[in-house]
Amino acid sequence: MATSYGTPASSYDTPATSYDAPAVIDRREGPYGEVVLRRHGVLLQIIANGCFLMDTSDGRSERLLVDAARDALDGRPEPSVLIGGLGVGFSLAHAASDPRWGRITVVEREPAVIDWHLDGPLSALSDRARTDPRTHIVEADLLAHVNEICDTYDALCLDIDNGPGWTVTEGNESLYSKPGLASCARALRPGGVLAVWSAQPSPEFEGTLRNAGFTGVRTEEIPVARGVPDVVHLAVRPG
Repeated sequence: MATSYGTPASSYDTPATSYDAPAVIDRREGPYGEVVLRRHGVLLQIIANGCFLMDTSDGRSERLLVDAARDALDGRPEPSVLIGGLGVGFSLAHAASDPRWGRITVVEREPAVIDWHLDGPLSALSDRARTDPRTHIVEADLLAHVNEICDTYDALCLDIDNGPGWTVTEGNESLYSKPGLASCARALRPGGVLAVWSAQPSPEFEGTLRNAGFTGVRTEEIPVARGVPDVVHLAVRPG
């Protein structure tokens, strides 16, 4: 596996070494509620509306999300990818470390998260990836973005919630509905791949993907230290 841009993967995987309470670095009221960046030991954490989203402890899930989508494209040359959610930058950094990807577009709806990457504490994790000429960061709501395009991307890698059944804001629920997934399908080129990260498996979501017209629906598990594995749901727009 190629080394990610920014901080080495070994640094990403270092656990917090302090049991002190997390320290808030920045707190903002965004267009969809409160977003917080805080530090806990060596880790940086993003909290949205009081819900823990992600931290810099382990990027395995994000790397699998990107790699699974690319592998499912069966060698399509220089495929374009849309990454839904900038987060701490793991998915972007990993995609940019792979020369096989063509255009890399990241859609992030929170201005604060973009700012933290441009000139804030998260910039060290994504600097080389952000300045890669293939990379384009778009400040927009993901569903609004995919509703405006058609036959544009070869892969959609979505990591904006804790999963289809555990959304950060109520408005995100529509993305995982049949109409929302149909919009994702239209945004893909024929044969394109949708990859959705989730903190837990969802057979119901697999059924919704099929009802939205996707084929080749399957789920890949990512083992975790404790509890239910993280997963990536994969589906293909018919050719």
